[in-house]
Amino acid sequence: MPILHRRTLMALTAAALLAFPAAAMETAGLVVLMRHAQAPGTGDPPGFTLDDCATQRTLSDDGRAQAKRIGERLHEFGIAEARVLSSQWCRCLETARLLDLGPVKEMPALNSFIGRPEEEKDKVTELRQFLADLPRDGKPVVLVTHQVTVTALTGIFPASGEAVLLRANGTPDPDRLDRLPTR
Repeated sequence: MPILHRRTLMALTAAALLAFPAAAMETAGLVVLMRHAQAPGTGDPPGFTLDDCATQRTLSDDGRAQAKRIGERLHEFGIAEARVLSSQWCRCLETARLLDLGPVKEMPALNSFIGRPEEEKDKVTELRQFLADLPRDGKPVVLVTHQVTVTALTGIFPASGEAVLLRANGTPDPDRLDRLPTR
């Protein structure tokens, strides 16, 4: 089959999976790398602290509804339970909990480095090592983080609540399957 036709077939197959989720989707080794749901504004106010959600930009009511819809969509894909890791920011933790895929564990490497570019290299290196260490046949992993982190790892600038679907492959650069846009 010519390469062009093969690529077209692969694109159509991926589009069909997104349009018509099936419980039979292979979830072993799946990594869902997602930006937190809608939180109005950009960045955080000066002097914010991780321990106090009142000092941070947090999810709106629409953001909470969006996170629940994303969780439902992941359930439609056949992900009933996942290893869920989150940035320590309140908007990420709330998004992760609202997905309803299992207990949420904080992972500082997923924290934002906006305004702190000196942290980017170490965080990205740690995340790439984490991805390399994931078993190819393991339980799905959901990583809830920030736009800057998703972009640093994939080159994709995600919308709020958008996810990039990856497959663990034993390297720091997992196979990119597709994007899971918000709807």
